[in-house]
Amino acid sequence: MSSVGASPTGRTGTVTVTDFGAVGDGTVNDATAIQAAIDACHGRGGGRVVIPAGRTFLSGSIQLRSHVELHLEPGAVLAAHPDEAAYSVRRRTGALSDNQPGRADPSPVFISAEGCRQVSITGTGTIDGGGRHYVLADLGPIYTMAPLRPFTIYLTNCERVRITDVEIRDAAYWTLRLSGCRDVTVHAITIANDLKLPNCDGIDIDTCQGVRVSDCHISTADDGICLKTCLESREYGECRDITVSGCTITSKSSGVCVGSEIASPIRNCVVTACVISASNRGLALQLSEPGGVSNVMFSDIIVETRFFDTRWWGHGEPIYVASYPWRGSGGTARNIRFRNILARSENGVLVRAEEPGCVSGVVLEGVRVEIDRWSGHPGGHWDLRPHPANDVVPHDTSGIHLERVSDVRIRDCEVVWAQPTHVRDTDLGAALTVVEVSDLHISDFAGGGAHPSQAAVVVDGHAVSTTGPPNGKEADHE
Repeated sequence: MSSVGASPTGRTGTVTVTDFGAVGDGTVNDATAIQAAIDACHGRGGGRVVIPAGRTFLSGSIQLRSHVELHLEPGAVLAAHPDEAAYSVRRRTGALSDNQPGRADPSPVFISAEGCRQVSITGTGTIDGGGRHYVLADLGPIYTMAPLRPFTIYLTNCERVRITDVEIRDAAYWTLRLSGCRDVTVHAITIANDLKLPNCDGIDIDTCQGVRVSDCHISTADDGICLKTCLESREYGECRDITVSGCTITSKSSGVCVGSEIASPIRNCVVTACVISASNRGLALQLSEPGGVSNVMFSDIIVETRFFDTRWWGHGEPIYVASYPWRGSGGTARNIRFRNILARSENGVLVRAEEPGCVSGVVLEGVRVEIDRWSGHPGGHWDLRPHPANDVVPHDTSGIHLERVSDVRIRDCEVVWAQPTHVRDTDLGAALTVVEVSDLHISDFAGGGAHPSQAAVVVDGHAVSTTGPPNGKEADHE
């Protein structure tokens, strides 16, 4: 065992897991040795625990401690054990139990920390979540998974958390879950998951305060980055003061999602300077529980969304704000802004509430929506899941659809139909459709109906004047 200078945790001391008996042959379960190294480092007041380069360390549950940095050297792999029985740490989550106590067994956890201060995961090595070991059947677009599979990283009630540079791949369930944490930095990590594996969210920010996510690359089948307040985390208060910047995201669900779980308020969140590509939904607020979301801003974002198999939630919406009942009544949202959004999508923007009074203070400014069709999947419906009754419903496609919301501002927005008029799908309709909206202000809106017989802007079933060309503007082609 060695002591080499000061670690970035601010404490002295570096230990290597092989000094505590870790084998690193990819076969032996090294959990006991890795945990011994972490505990020894913590016992000395903190420091760095090194996973050495060029080897694969197979492990069951690992629990991080305060003032300890888990550091993966280049080429090091820390791999989740394929046997579910190898995990000593378990967490119950409402996502699998539908918030019904006792309905689902607690899920195993690979890397965890609870009640810790100044805990870090760093280095350019790889954390392998082992999702492939829990696949029961390949159904083509999606896998059937084992009922119990491990969270890759699950940190609860921790403060001053830092996760930087690592690659996390092949998560079996949620990749990085932060619940009830404060003062968190997640920077320059890569998440590379199997795009057929359900419920493998990239980063879940659950009931946390002061979280900064920056310069990350995320490719995952479920939500790329999700802000939520789960019922089991309600004791930690609100989810607030969150920033997401400079990230590139691919998802078969939502690139960035707020909800669906809203057991307590979510507020003061900024998402900026991101690129979302080849995703099902782009920017989503799923207000399906009786909580409130307020003061959320999305700005300077490029979005590309497309249709996927209907077993994945979503239907190609670049922007999606929906309030509807799932568990109890629908949620509320106020002061939501989308500014400088460039979208190419197979569906239009949807801002809709099941009941009036739930969504207010929505601003769309500098939003350009270019609707194209290229996936081969049919359009012409909305996906409202997890709505308990009306999940996937037939509906015409507008460039922007507003329904039962209030205090809406549309400024300098544009809808473009990419395909030539004679080959456009029949479900494509108005550039802007408005239904039962109060206090609506529109300025500098451009865009026409998709077909010659269609109006550009339709308000409560009636065509109104627009600055866009009468037969729809086509995209510029080089």
